[in-house]
Amino acid sequence: MNTKIKKYPTQIFPLVRHLSYRLTPFLLKTSITPNQITLLSLMFGLLCGFCFIIGSYYLQIVGALFFIISYVLDNCDGEIARIKDMSSEFGAKFDDIVDWVVDAFFFISLGYGVSEVSGHSFWFFLGIIAASGAFIDYIIDLRYHARNESNSVTREQQAKQKKIPENKIDWLIYIFHKLSRADFCFIVFILTLFNLIYILLPFAAIGAQVYWITDLFERARGYKT
Repeated sequence: MNTKIKKYPTQIFPLVRHLSYRLTPFLLKTSITPNQITLLSLMFGLLCGFCFIIGSYYLQIVGALFFIISYVLDNCDGEIARIKDMSSEFGAKFDDIVDWVVDAFFFISLGYGVSEVSGHSFWFFLGIIAASGAFIDYIIDLRYHARNESNSVTREQQAKQKKIPENKIDWLIYIFHKLSRADFCFIVFILTLFNLIYILLPFAAIGAQVYWITDLFERARGYKT
């Protein structure tokens, strides 16, 4: 069994992939399983949320770092599963659930933390709207995968069936999805560093709805970004 990553990413985005490809070789030297890594990703994601609930600047910085770690581990689990030939339907579904829980909990936690500091519940409401968008997209993913599974198409086969964007609209959606999903943790870190994380909430409340709408549109056309 080959336990080495053959090559590093050649594309700039997603940025998180450059970190995961450098962490994965170290994790391969341990006995940790892909599902255990997914569990670690969940743990760091929840710790991130608790940091933002408290609302202090320095804890938010720590929370943003936890968020990056969660995202990096979220990539490592799949990389290790493929290298060690440990991919499974359960692992893929578990990973999907953790992705949704981490993102939804972050939005709700951020909204609550900002509302407590500002004294305005409006921010918490925005966090809930953003989390609801993440939930809708999770349901879309579930239906998409369930339809393919009914046709005996595995997750690995689905990944190989991805289409390359062919026009400007598809490329814009592709870039939007990569920045707002795969590299979202870096946006959070930069805004937190400059103490501007609160401005993320209105954009996230709108962006989360745009994300699932464009995701539905692209899946209907045979794309998976």
